[in-house]
Amino acid sequence: MLSAFAQAFRTPDLRRKLLFTLGIIAIYRLGTFIPAPGVDYGNVQQCLAATGTGDLLGMVNLFSGGALLQLSIFALGIMPYITASIIVQLMRVVIPRFEALHKEGQAGQTKLTQYTRYLTIFLAVLQSAVIVTIANTQLFAGCPVLPIPDDSPLNLLLTIIAMTAGTGLIMWLGELITERGVGNGMSLLIFTSIAAGFPSALISIAGGADGVTKILVVVGLILLITLLVVFVEQSQRRVPVQYAKRMVGRRMYGGSSTYIPIKINMPGVIPVIFASSLLALPGLAAQFGDQSAGWVQWIVTNIANPASPLYITLYAVLILFFAFFYTSITFNPDEVADNMKRYGGFIPGIRAGRPTAEYLQYVMSRITTTGAIYLTLVALIPTIVFAQLGITNQQLAFGGTSILIVVGVGLQTVKEIDSQLQQRHYEGFLR
Repeated sequence: MLSAFAQAFRTPDLRRKLLFTLGIIAIYRLGTFIPAPGVDYGNVQQCLAATGTGDLLGMVNLFSGGALLQLSIFALGIMPYITASIIVQLMRVVIPRFEALHKEGQAGQTKLTQYTRYLTIFLAVLQSAVIVTIANTQLFAGCPVLPIPDDSPLNLLLTIIAMTAGTGLIMWLGELITERGVGNGMSLLIFTSIAAGFPSALISIAGGADGVTKILVVVGLILLITLLVVFVEQSQRRVPVQYAKRMVGRRMYGGSSTYIPIKINMPGVIPVIFASSLLALPGLAAQFGDQSAGWVQWIVTNIANPASPLYITLYAVLILFFAFFYTSITFNPDEVADNMKRYGGFIPGIRAGRPTAEYLQYVMSRITTTGAIYLTLVALIPTIVFAQLGITNQQLAFGGTSILIVVGVGLQTVKEIDSQLQQRHYEGFLR
């Protein structure tokens, strides 16, 4: 594998792509440490040392590579784009125009991408306005100094504009990697953000009581989950498809055999992100309430506490629900069956048309059940183990969501490099 890496850098075209990708990642990481206009960097560091943050803001901070709590120009990270992409996909179910664009091919996808960009900027304005507004009050509650000393409307507006522009720049950088680099740009930026938090998280765990024991348990758990994720993400159900022979003029077409690859974990990490975000909302609302109120204490004890049985139960139920919901949106058995029928394809032993759609729905239900259970286990095992070890401040950094994203993006990037190596030298990472 090391020789394959060396071969990749010896190939001029691939070397340029790899160096370009690494350069964009370096620029992205540099931007996370540049404070936005009006932000006092020294005060922010003092507040970080004295206070913490909630789960929802902690998740945003994780996906921004720590830029949120630095109040940098890249404070929002890639989260507005992720949210916008998910919303545009969900809109296909509600708005027929979006579904029609999805079926139009490349032209329709270009239009949907344009809508995603507009929605990303809109969400960036909203999120940056919220973060700037609560920076001096709720974001660093209990901090003796102000992160933004001058909270005049003009200065706050300048900070909001800078953070929104930073989100637009991140979106452009991700598209540059996709177009001129290696791998999916947005996924690689998320990978970079999460991986950048691993060293500080390990140092934090090592500095506490029984640090060495906890680090060994965490590393062992990460390796175990990584093996599980690699095995499942590589697994797929192959539904055989046979194409009938057709005569077009004097030529005969068709007669070939192929298959429909259906991944076990088709929705990916989206159900876990949805479930985590929804469960974090009550805790975020409790931060703005009277801390002595009964409903605030109940939320803190039961819903905002990852070790509580109610939190674990709700987390599992939400993951299962969103796994089935998102799969039903991304995979349409009726559409697949119609396309197969149009081109003369059929599943051996299954009639074309409606019976094929019903068979695909049956297969999808069984596979999605397995995938949903897998996602639930991957998400809950770190939460339960960390709660037993008393590790509460690094659950997001080493949680199931983080491991799923890091391993999934790493696998996809290695596959792309491998395919490009095979095109040039007929030998890659995988042998």
